[in-house]
Amino acid sequence: MKILLTGSSGQLGRAIKKVCPNSIKLLTPSKKDLDLAKEDSCRNIIKNLNPDLVLNCGAYTSVDQAEVNSELALAINANAPKFMAEELLKSGGRILQISTDFVFNGEQNYPYQSNQKQSAINIYGSSKSLGERYIEAILKKQKQLIILRTSWLMGGMGNNFASSILSLHSKKDTLQVISDQIGCPTNPYTLAEICFRSISKWDDINSPNYFEKPILHWCDDGLASWYDIAVAVGEIGIELGLLKKNAKVLPIMSKDYFSKAKRPKYSLLNCVPTRKILGQEAKHWRLSLKNAFKKTFNITKA
Repeated sequence: MKILLTGSSGQLGRAIKKVCPNSIKLLTPSKKDLDLAKEDSCRNIIKNLNPDLVLNCGAYTSVDQAEVNSELALAINANAPKFMAEELLKSGGRILQISTDFVFNGEQNYPYQSNQKQSAINIYGSSKSLGERYIEAILKKQKQLIILRTSWLMGGMGNNFASSILSLHSKKDTLQVISDQIGCPTNPYTLAEICFRSISKWDDINSPNYFEKPILHWCDDGLASWYDIAVAVGEIGIELGLLKKNAKVLPIMSKDYFSKAKRPKYSLLNCVPTRKILGQEAKHWRLSLKNAFKKTFNITKA
């Protein structure tokens, strides 16, 4: 199978390259070869490479900057998958679209089902939601798509909350972190494996006997606030020898922290149906986060 991976330099893209089965030919164009903000580039990459499947991890993920650069966020998160889907409809290829918990508004206090109505409250979430709707309208009848939503992707590599907090623990004595936004972290290495499991279960996922729509949810087990994660990062950092000391973490409310974008207060995803169809249990987020750090920093001790 020939898979075109977009966003190969990001957290998930790098993890996918590490866990990719030998039986798959993984195509990883650079940003120079594939500019997701340009229609011609998105269409030509499909025409020229003719992949069996597109694993679309490429996205504009800066939630606050998306409020300022809304046209760019929409181009990358909504229009790019649309253009690729239109070309895949012609070629018979498929797309596994990575999406986000931010397609929901976070106003309910229980986990979101995959078939619930989308209700994003910021530009980033709206753009990802629109991307979902585009590819579903184009490819659903032909069973050429799967949408895989995840949340709070973080580990040791790249630019993410956990790696930033790890650095801040070593530099500061105290940290103030939001405690009233609830979700769940996701280990990028585990999510990468889930991508390949989803591909292997394509027909089942696209069967009406299992799902109303081919939309999966995956994150680690449990729930957490950003404050909980910041505390855990400090403790894990000490345990793994990544930190000599950790900072004191102080909880604050969302209203006391300025940000350009409004964020969901509760965006936990219900992953039970995904675990069942893929035959994969999830690890608690704290253990999974520890494993992500160990893998990133090549730590072998328990």
